[in-house]
Amino acid sequence: MRRVVLSILFAFLSLPVFASEVYVLVDIPTQTMTVRVDGAVKHTFPVSTGREGYTTPAGAYGVTRMYRKYHSKKYDGAPMPHSIFFHGGYAIHGTTDIKRLGKIASHGCVRLHPDNAKMLFALVQDIGSDKTHIWVKR
Repeated sequence: MRRVVLSILFAFLSLPVFASEVYVLVDIPTQTMTVRVDGAVKHTFPVSTGREGYTTPAGAYGVTRMYRKYHSKKYDGAPMPHSIFFHGGYAIHGTTDIKRLGKIASHGCVRLHPDNAKMLFALVQDIGSDKTHIWVKR
């Protein structure tokens, strides 16, 4: 009997307490990103989005793929650390051009401070890319 009770208790404790979801809102006019987990704001970051001629696509997206280390195939191998792709070749990723965060500056991707990109990447990995929702608004 004790084994049965322990087995049931172990099975119950192994279940997740709740199904978390990550919501990433990229606000182009304010050049900010708000990250929510289960509706509660966890982070707000300055970002850089697409400059004239390189618009960041507005819309609702899921995560299509993720890479801890990635280099642009289109822009001379530019580093894109902690990339979270959401629409074709568009991704949220870290940048070394941190002085331009908070300003329109990219070729269409959403750039973050490298520390923030690493944090977001880990959060999405932990909770699941299938439970991550990305909204880009104009």
